[in-house]
Amino acid sequence: MTAKTFDAIIIGAGQAGTPLAGRLNAAGMSVALIERKLVGGTCVNTGCIPTKTMVASAYAAHLARRAADYGVTLSGPVGVDYKAIKARKDKVSGASRTGLETWIAGMDKCTLYRGHARFESANTVRVGDDLLTAGKIFLNTGGRASVPDLPGIHDIDYLTNSSMMDLEVLPRHLIVVGGSYISLEFAQMFRRFGSDVTVIEKSPRLTGREDEDVSATILSILENEGITVHVGADDIGFAKQGDDIAVTFSAGKPPAVGSHVLLALGRTLNTDDLGLDRAGVAVDKRGAVIVDDQLRTSVPGIWAMGDCNGKGAFTHTSYNDYEIVAANLLDNDPRKVSDRIEAYALYIDPPLGRCGMTEAAVRKSGRRALVGQRPMTRVGRAVEKGETQGFMKILVDADTRQILGCSVLGPGGDEAVHCVLDLMYAKAPIDTLARAMHIHPTVSELLPTIAQELKPLA
Repeated sequence: MTAKTFDAIIIGAGQAGTPLAGRLNAAGMSVALIERKLVGGTCVNTGCIPTKTMVASAYAAHLARRAADYGVTLSGPVGVDYKAIKARKDKVSGASRTGLETWIAGMDKCTLYRGHARFESANTVRVGDDLLTAGKIFLNTGGRASVPDLPGIHDIDYLTNSSMMDLEVLPRHLIVVGGSYISLEFAQMFRRFGSDVTVIEKSPRLTGREDEDVSATILSILENEGITVHVGADDIGFAKQGDDIAVTFSAGKPPAVGSHVLLALGRTLNTDDLGLDRAGVAVDKRGAVIVDDQLRTSVPGIWAMGDCNGKGAFTHTSYNDYEIVAANLLDNDPRKVSDRIEAYALYIDPPLGRCGMTEAAVRKSGRRALVGQRPMTRVGRAVEKGETQGFMKILVDADTRQILGCSVLGPGGDEAVHCVLDLMYAKAPIDTLARAMHIHPTVSELLPTIAQELKPLA
């Protein structure tokens, strides 16, 4: 056994752990960075980077099939080479991971340990035969796909968001169990690659955290591409049917039968095998590490960042956690989790960009509110691109004129929403947006117009 002391130990080389190692190293601290699998975490290896690379391939195939709509002729039918798609995805993802590994290797006081970290005490961590001690320990252990104990689940070979990245063949018929963000991105992506796709969701509608008009439009977008969607599935089970898999989902309805099944039923936090009890670190009933507004845990000298603290489940929230921890430790800047505004995107095509409160949340708050909305059919840039599905909606406090939230479901929605998000951080009233001159022709240019056409939220 080898014992060594560091200034800091970071468990998890994900989107908070790796940049924090860089900042601490630059500040002269010795750092042990521990990663049991792949440097870069979910985002680099099985999440954002590889999936959005594949989404780009799917968009290219979709646009090629629509070439005639734009007056473009092709010499033959559009084909998809799935092996080439996977190879491109692996190259992009691999380059990102290699870049991080090279950066870490160049840090003069950072040692990368490969293995599973477990606490021995509040300041000691074991990795294989190595016993590491530090006065500061940071958790960035992420999460994994949840696999509920559904009837027949152990009798079939199923896929998760991670194992989908290793798939070598294009599914003939992909059945996606789950109707939220990860599941819908995969559903549309593989439909555009040429698979038949069925989505099964137990809730009454897709993307249940979104407003009903957003959910309805997303459903329409998917069905317009030939994706079969079943909601309200109250009896999900699995069984082998020859070489296929049968998925039952509601009494009295025939099962969906497909060649592959993807489970996209939420995430489980990677906190159950760290020995947190030996360190005295408190977790909640979901397994999330309990933290304060500056991401300190119940044990002095231990912090938790990223998915494992339950404060966000996105790359950008994880990176922001790093910024908050670094600001407090190194910059004498008292940044807090509560300062940030909820924001995220759904990367179907067209994408959904969301920030702040939903309409449902505004109604529940009881405040007087205003709303402005415009369909993409009335957005010149969307019409010019031939991509008119979706709409934009802005919610405003009627008394303070502060922006409460925004949804942009349409071409460039994941980018356009930042026009509103930045104004919310600046605490600027809606009138600032209404008086702004945006560039024509863009999707964003209609945001000031919407801001001028607000009506009471009935």
